[in-house]
Amino acid sequence: MIPSDIEDVLVVERDAFQMPWIRQAFINELMKNPFAHYLVAVDHEQIVGYCGIWIALDEAHITNIAVLSTHRHQGVGRSLLKAVIRRALELEAVSMTLEVRESNADAQRFYKTFGFKKTGIKKGYYTDNCEDAWIMSLTFSQF
Repeated sequence: MIPSDIEDVLVVERDAFQMPWIRQAFINELMKNPFAHYLVAVDHEQIVGYCGIWIALDEAHITNIAVLSTHRHQGVGRSLLKAVIRRALELEAVSMTLEVRESNADAQRFYKTFGFKKTGIKKGYYTDNCEDAWIMSLTFSQF
């Protein structure tokens, strides 16, 4: 992802999330956060998905992964997650974590197909409705 991608990424963001990030959040991630790495998925010159990770020491943390609703269930999310795992491995991460809504069973199943396991709960994590988040983790020793 580069700064000129942000407008198209915001379309994906608004389509995917109840509480989408704002433009400035992406600008900060791309321009000011040395730990941030963001990838986009493109179909016919249109950004249809993106994924971001932070790499700190030897741990990768997924900040967001999103795919336009019109492009879901077509392998876009799978390709993005594979790509950020590869990137994390290149940067010598040994594990990856993420948070996912407790009610988002589809996303939980998706992450489990990659070997992520539920390792904790963050109570009231989501500020829109105080929903808990599952913490899911993946150790790269299997790769």
